[in-house]
Parts: sequence; C-alpha cells; structure tokens
Amino acid sequence: MRTENEIYKLILDIAQNDHRIKAVYMNGSRTNKNVPKDMFQDYDIVYVVEKTKDFIEDKDWINRFGEILYMQYPDENPYFPSNKDNSYAWLMQFADGVRIDLTVQSVNYALHSIKNDKLCRILLDKENILPQIEPATDCDYWVTKPTKEQFLAACNEFWWCTNNLAKGLWREEMPYVQDMTNYCVRTELIKMLNWKVGLITNWSVSTGKSSKYLYKWLSKEEWQMFLSTYFDCDINNAWKAVFIMCDLFMNVARYVGERLGYGYNEEEGARALHYLKHHI
Repeated sequence: MRTENEIYKLILDIAQNDHRIKAVYMNGSRTNKNVPKDMFQDYDIVYVVEKTKDFIEDKDWINRFGEILYMQYPDENPYFPSNKDNSYAWLMQFADGVRIDLTVQSVNYALHSIKNDKLCRILLDKENILPQIEPATDCDYWVTKPTKEQFLAACNEFWWCTNNLAKGLWREEMPYVQDMTNYCVRTELIKMLNWKVGLITNWSVSTGKSSKYLYKWLSKEEWQMFLSTYFDCDINNAWKAVFIMCDLFMNVARYVGERLGYGYNEEEGARALHYLKHHI
C-alpha cells in the first residue's frame, strides 16, 4: 500500500501539472483530529475547476491515480439527484488498498461548500480563489442537547415500537423483527445513549458515524449490553436481546431525564415491558 505522503504528493502533483485545476481541498475523516488513523481511511479530495464537463468527458484522466480495482460513479446513479455542471465524483478503490473519493467542483460551488463544511482543509490554492477557513473541527457533528419534547418523544417511540417487536417475535416473522429493531427501536436507544454522552462531556463531542465511538464514554457494562442487543435469527436469542435493550434504555433514559430535569415516564415503560413479557 502506498504511504500517506505518497498519496498526498500524487494528488498535489496532478493538480499542479493540470492548468484546469485551480485549487485542492480535503474533507472527511482525515481532517478530523479525533478520528483514529488507520489504513482504511479514505482520502476525500476535492479539485476546484473551471468546468467539470472537461473531466467528466475525459474517460482516462483518473487512471493517473493508480490501478483501479473497482469504482463507483455516484452522480450517474438514477436514484440520486446530481448537479454535474457543478460537482461530480469518482469513488475509487485501488489495487494496493488505497481508496480515494475524488470530486471536481466548479469554483462557485466550491466556495459555497467549503464555507458550509467545518471539516475542510485547503491543500493547494494556485490562484488564491478559496477563502480563509478555520482549522478543521467536527463541532457540526457534536451531540446536541434535546428539548423536553424531544426526550419524551424518544421514550414514547421506543416503548411504543416494542409492541411491534412482541407481535413479530410471537409470529416468528424475523425479517420484520430485524427491521423494526434496527430502524425504529434501536434508533431511539442510540439517541438516548448519545444524550448520555452529551451530558458527560458537556455537549462537546461527536460519537462518530453510526455512533461507532460510543464505547469511549459508556461504561464497559453499558457497552457490552449495547453490543448484546444485536441478535441473529434465533427467536430465543432475539427475545433475550430485546429485554437487554429494554433494560439498557430504561436505565439510560432515567439518567438523562433526571440530569436534564425532564423526568422519565416510569408508568409508560413498565406497561410496555409488561406487554412484552406477556407475549414471550
């Protein structure tokens, strides 16, 4: 695998030697000092250009970056809107293990984008067209304090949707149970866990994409309980995981509600839990 220095040199050399490229900036995990470095991190690179069309129509220019193992053209996907005149991307996985997500942006589009993304770092500006920006920070992704209405709604949604878990598990409809767990119930659990982290850190951290860094702030017991909520397609295992999920949610919601002064609806949770246990 090519080294980080080799990749940066390649990216900048290509830009320096192509008069169509006016500037280069980077965003994503590599600009975030709070993200651990590893070999799987993408290089999220933006080339600022006069016309994106010139690069889109040139089928071979991206081969300068190395041997491409496979790739994706997200702006050609008919299911997602695109604005090819202003922004176009190539997601490239190279044979040596390096991945580069490369975007070309028009000057005006880049000026708007770089001001609205605090995780940007300017690597090259040949003509001084980019604005001065602050050092990269992930503050836009920090956990935010919920209102009382948001807290109570999260509790209500969690407990209400356990009704569907009971129904699905009783019927042994595992695809339905998995979807209801992952897209409804677990969503509220993760939200509550994030709010606990926000309280612990005075609302000054991000838990990462998919809340993958929650383990940094939760106790070992809480983290293990959380991991135990992910179950296979065995009905008995699913029931066990669901009750662990309920216990974890109840404990964390009490903590969050008390610390925020919102309270916690004990009766709602107790009745929902009773309904679950009645149908096991």
